Amino acid sequence: MSKGKSEGFSHEGHFMSATTTRLEVSAGVATVTLDRPAKLNALSAAVLDELFAVVSELDARAPHERPRVLVLASSSERAFAAGADISELGTLDAEAARELSERGHRLAEALDSANFPSIAAVNGVALGGGLELALAADLIVCSDKARFGQPEINLGLIPGFGGTFRLAARVGIGRARRLLYTGETIDAARAEALGLVDGVYPHAEFAVRVAELGRALADKAPLALSALKRCTRANLFEEFSRASALEAKQFGALFGSADAREGIQAFLEKRPASFVGR
Repeated sequence: MSKGKSEGFSHEGHFMSATTTRLEVSAGVATVTLDRPAKLNALSAAVLDELFAVVSELDARAPHERPRVLVLASSSERAFAAGADISELGTLDAEAARELSERGHRLAEALDSANFPSIAAVNGVALGGGLELALAADLIVCSDKARFGQPEINLGLIPGFGGTFRLAARVGIGRARRLLYTGETIDAARAEALGLVDGVYPHAEFAVRVAELGRALADKAPLALSALKRCTRANLFEEFSRASALEAKQFGALFGSADAREGIQAFLEKRPASFVGR
């Protein structure tokens, strides 16, 4: 694939016209750019499928043709990914919601099991599913204008793409519970203090600094990088597998509740939600 050429994939891994992502490969660094700016890169089912297909296709290549590192980036100055597509969530029943959650887990597992490390380059807001996508990467770096949060509780929901356990793996169970229970949004400095991100760069230098980090990893021995990834993730995989199944089940079940319907509707109507506990 030539430098600068953008291509898309079906969820089976076949080529198709790109709709929500752009892929560029240069000097061993594959950059997958979320390109849905009008929706602040909201993670619809179609976006999740396209990202999964890109990651899977890159990983399925012969070892000498694989990228040495994958960078997840955004075309928007405002958002890495603002979360799940709330307008889509409002149409889901419990079974469809569970299936959406499983799509998110499938993407995260593809990033986890890929033979190359991944970097989430967060240049704006990463909320809900957007933060969960970043959490599935090996490293998270951000602009000093970035903001993070898991606000699903404000909709009467829980994270559905791994946030209930990947966040705790990053920052510890107590800090994760506080962020999950309150739904608060934090800035880049606090994210770094909590251990959520692995580097904060000035916004004006962000693209350059991310490129430098990508090249630094691409220059390392690829077999050793892959081995390091497997070893550092080994103790998490079994726990993540059990946790993802439970999260998908609970995420789907909540879509049968009156509170979830009220939370989603209130968000779309831009009004406070009134929860009743059923």
